[in-house]
Amino acid sequence: MTQSILGLVVRSGIFLGVAARSAADSLGAGASDAESATADQEDIRLTQQGDPDAYRRLIERHQPHVAKVLWRFSRDRGVHEELVQDVFVEAYLSLNTFRGTAPLGHWLARIATRVGYRYWKERARLKEAEPFDLAEWDQMADDRDVIERLDADQAASLLHGLLDQLPPRDRLVLMLRYLEGCDVAETARRTGWTKTMVKVQSLRARDKLKKLVERRGMELI
Repeated sequence: MTQSILGLVVRSGIFLGVAARSAADSLGAGASDAESATADQEDIRLTQQGDPDAYRRLIERHQPHVAKVLWRFSRDRGVHEELVQDVFVEAYLSLNTFRGTAPLGHWLARIATRVGYRYWKERARLKEAEPFDLAEWDQMADDRDVIERLDADQAASLLHGLLDQLPPRDRLVLMLRYLEGCDVAETARRTGWTKTMVKVQSLRARDKLKKLVERRGMELI
């Protein structure tokens, strides 16, 4: 008997959101948008003049947002911490390219997406996919209510393992479009792809996910 994966996505999405907030909270609280924008402008100016304390303030202000973005790319807290650090190193080295036409947080989210995607591609190159227990999918195919019995953490682990079986490019577009809820324009901005490419990649990725899930006797929607 087939089961819907939609419940798994919803339940794991709840966990991922909570876990991301927890990871972000451990790094400090963010300021309001208005306060952040004003402070960002001043601290960017001071950073470019060589003030190290100014960049420390930028990091403290934006770590929660960057941490939340990168929690989608790795649920290993050690890896997650390294990815967050990589984002702020890249941001510092390319700060002179920030034009201020959009909030700094948007610019950092794009860097974070690039850093996380690069991490996925490197793992794929080294064939370091996370362990994936097919027996769990077989159990769900045989039991109509098993998804409802999963707690959010279990659902997130299962979904994370499933998506890790896809190529990084497909996983990225599914994560942005369906887990983070980004529209086509925001996905294009975060990835650097055209809107047409986002639409095409979304369709291809959904098709691959559908085939992967159906091979285990389940349904995508």
